[in-house]
Amino acid sequence: MRQFILLLSALLLQNSQAFVATKGASISSSTAFTNTRRSNHVIVFSESTTTVTATEGEEATAAITIDPKEAVKLFGRLAEKYIMLDSSGGMCCYSACTDCEFRDPNGGYIMADQSASRPKWIPTYEHRFFESSGKEHTTKWSTEIFTDGPAVTKEEFVKAVMELKFAPPLGGPYMSASSAGIEDETAVGFLFDVLAGEKEKLTKHRMSTRMKELSEGEEGLTWPLFSKAMNVEK
Repeated sequence: MRQFILLLSALLLQNSQAFVATKGASISSSTAFTNTRRSNHVIVFSESTTTVTATEGEEATAAITIDPKEAVKLFGRLAEKYIMLDSSGGMCCYSACTDCEFRDPNGGYIMADQSASRPKWIPTYEHRFFESSGKEHTTKWSTEIFTDGPAVTKEEFVKAVMELKFAPPLGGPYMSASSAGIEDETAVGFLFDVLAGEKEKLTKHRMSTRMKELSEGEEGLTWPLFSKAMNVEK
C-alpha cells in the first residue's frame, strides 16, 4: 500500500503543470486530467489541451502620434541657441594641420561649441565645463524643470514645461510666441512618458540619459530627432 501511494504521488508531480495568466489575458479552457483508468495499481492520466488567448491591451504609447504644431510648442520651450560639444575641439588651432588629433576622421573640425540665431538644440547634458577654454554652460531644462529637487512627477513636469518661455525654434512649423500657448496637455504628457518610461518620477539623470539615447550620438536633440522621438505626424 505504501509503495502504491509513493508511486501515485510521483506520477501526479510528473504530470502536473502550472499556467500563469497575465493581466489582460483570457483562458479558454483549463488544464484537466481525464480518462483515468487503473491497471495493476498504476493510475494513467491523459491531459486535455489548454489554449490561452491574450486580449487587446490599451493603445501602445508608440502608436500615438503628435500634431507638429503641438510638438514645436514644446521644442521651442526646451531648445537653446547655444550648445557645448566636444571639449577636445577647444584644443585645435584651426590651421588645417593634416595630422591634427583634434579633427574628425573626415578631415572636418571638431567644434567645441556652436551657436545659432534661434533655438536649435536641446542639450543632452545638465552642465558642462571646458577647462581648456574656461567656457561653461548649464542647460535650461535642468534648472527650470527641476526647480525643487532632482526629480519631478508627471504633473510637476507638465506644469513646469508649460510655464517655460517659448521662442520660435529652428525646425518644425513656424509659430510665433503669441500663438504658442499650450491648451492641450497631451503632447507634454507624452514627452514625459517618452523620457520616464514606466517610472512615476523623472530624474535629471534619467532625462539626460534618455535624451542621449534619442539623440543618436549627437550632443543635443535637433528638431528632426525631437520630432522622431515624439512620433510627430508626417
